Amino acid sequence: MYTKIQETAAFINQKLSAKPKTAIILGSGLGNLSSFIDKSCEIPYSEIPNMPVSTVEGHAGKLIFGKLAGVDIIAMDGRFHYYEGYSMKEVTFPIRVMYKLGIKNLIVSNAAGGMNPAFSVGDIMVITDHINSFPENPLRGKNFPTGPRFPSMHEAYDHEFIRLVDEAAKRLDISIQHGVYVGTAGPTYETPAEYRMFRGWGADAVGMSTVPEVIVAVHCGIRVLGFSIITDLGGYENVKEVSHEEVQEAATAAQPRMTALIKEVLKQI
Repeated sequence: MYTKIQETAAFINQKLSAKPKTAIILGSGLGNLSSFIDKSCEIPYSEIPNMPVSTVEGHAGKLIFGKLAGVDIIAMDGRFHYYEGYSMKEVTFPIRVMYKLGIKNLIVSNAAGGMNPAFSVGDIMVITDHINSFPENPLRGKNFPTGPRFPSMHEAYDHEFIRLVDEAAKRLDISIQHGVYVGTAGPTYETPAEYRMFRGWGADAVGMSTVPEVIVAVHCGIRVLGFSIITDLGGYENVKEVSHEEVQEAATAAQPRMTALIKEVLKQI
């Protein structure tokens, strides 16, 4: 695996005209954010050696290089999920590659079901912590030399980055929420009982991604900022059926506010 990471990083390095320090993972329904990037290069995953290919609707499946708010970035337009049949090593492969490319900061985004009664569809939640309910930890196996065998997760989501988001939201007059995200294997949406269980655990939102990526990023010493767009609500007395199309629509509607926040924060990190 380590050899593949080096091969992939070397291939991408040949395409780069700058050395970005920040990467962004665009989650479900958030692909349109890429239209705000002043692009210097785009590479489909299918053309990158050793890179998995995204199979989920709403995930374009390409790496984008360019500037956002005047800052050099790498953007993953589409991610990989455990439920697609990929191993945890494959799901988090891009994070390892980004580390080799010199990435120091990672912004992750996702669409999530809200379980906090104070939340509404369309809310932006800044992730303050997470709960890992995946059946496998992405660090299982031989330890990579990027971090310790038993890494601390006491501040998986950088407190300074959260403070910057709070200040940016006030300046832009954008309402945001804070909360704990629980990651599940998927691909089924949660039952009413599962929603209630996760809420009892202390989670505010639930989704099928992000946690493995963040664990590996922390292991690599990469600082993380996380966002969830609340696309549906569960854990209440009247749980409604939800579809992937509805999730995408809700995420797309929140995209202008998310874009404004990310652009403002990028200027400072």
